[in-house]
Amino acid sequence: MTTNASTWPPDGTVVSAQGGDVDALTAVVATSHPHVLRFARAVCHSEQDAEDATQEALLILYRKVGTLRAPAALAGWMYRIVRNECLRRIAAGRRWRHESIDVADQLPGVQSTEDEVVRRLASERIAVLVAQLPDDQRHVLLLRDAYGFSGTHVAAHLGLSIPAMKSRLHRARAAVREGLLEYRVA
Repeated sequence: MTTNASTWPPDGTVVSAQGGDVDALTAVVATSHPHVLRFARAVCHSEQDAEDATQEALLILYRKVGTLRAPAALAGWMYRIVRNECLRRIAAGRRWRHESIDVADQLPGVQSTEDEVVRRLASERIAVLVAQLPDDQRHVLLLRDAYGFSGTHVAAHLGLSIPAMKSRLHRARAAVREGLLEYRVA
């Protein structure tokens, strides 16, 4: 079976893969790979993370294709898996950096334990607030503020005009700010 790298696998092939057809499953994984990798490169922080997230997503596809409710939902399902895997890797990288910094923080006079607890609580609260944002605002906020992409890049990547990207970014930042103020008052 030949596959076209510009399209996702046909629904019939996905249904066959869900039924246990090994050739169909191989075709679904092979046809999905370029799409998954391209998306991972856009979302993940590094090329290595993108490749790792792609491999993890394809393993999940291989193991759980039978749980997919509708064959036409394959692309959206794979994008969610990749996005979640990239976010998990970014969070793990941040935890690792914080753990390395924590060792230096044990030096006298660098930072008190109370300051560290307050910093971690604030970080956790921000993560919760960002997770609660609508998808369109969260994507813009993460790409712009967490990944550090330029506004032009974010707008182009998400298919938005620059004013629309700025508007979503402003609403996302305002919602996080408001949530932090409510948290501080409570």
